[in-house]
Amino acid sequence: MSDEVIRMENVQKDYVLDGVRVRALRGVNLCVRKNDFVAIMGPSGSGKSTLMNIIGCLDIPDTGRFWLNGKDVTRMTPDDLAYLRNHDLGFVFQNFNLLPRTSALENVETPLIYSGIKKAQRRARARELLERVGLSDRMDHVPSQLSGGQQQRVALARALVNHPALLLADEPTGNLDTATSQEILHLLSELNQKEDVTIVMITHEPDVAARAKRQLVLRDGVIEE
Repeated sequence: MSDEVIRMENVQKDYVLDGVRVRALRGVNLCVRKNDFVAIMGPSGSGKSTLMNIIGCLDIPDTGRFWLNGKDVTRMTPDDLAYLRNHDLGFVFQNFNLLPRTSALENVETPLIYSGIKKAQRRARARELLERVGLSDRMDHVPSQLSGGQQQRVALARALVNHPALLLADEPTGNLDTATSQEILHLLSELNQKEDVTIVMITHEPDVAARAKRQLVLRDGVIEE
């Protein structure tokens, strides 16, 4: 359907660990539509990281089919996948992954450089996003001058700068205290509800997952609704 951002059909993925073949995903079926907010939970070894790598176009399935925003990922070349990661996906990680010697504004601008956007347009878009996440007074600060919550807000602004079809949040509150975690989750909910940002969030915390519209459990490489 035209409003599907993710469609997976019987996705399977194996990897070899110490000479032993491990089946990480055993037949995942998943549909995420525009403006959905989905939390995926699961115990260690359930396949969460493998699933996130496939959704993020960092890996491809061994078998099965995967469409992202209507594009058949399973038939793409590495160059196609790189283009998709930069244009259709925004990533937010537990460890922020900001450039340490670069200002908040320049960190947010970075993806636009690879998209060939002119400097004035990049700067305006980055300022707009930093204002949206409440950091209009911290644009010139480098990450070491920001709190953990502020760094995650910069990361969130950077993830949104290319108008991605999907925001992927991998344990986005994992390195934050409880109060700051709630601020970030509130911001994610606000982006989803008011600005129609589609979000898939990986978490192991039930109270974090509860902030999403849907909660899915991944167990032994299969999604349980």
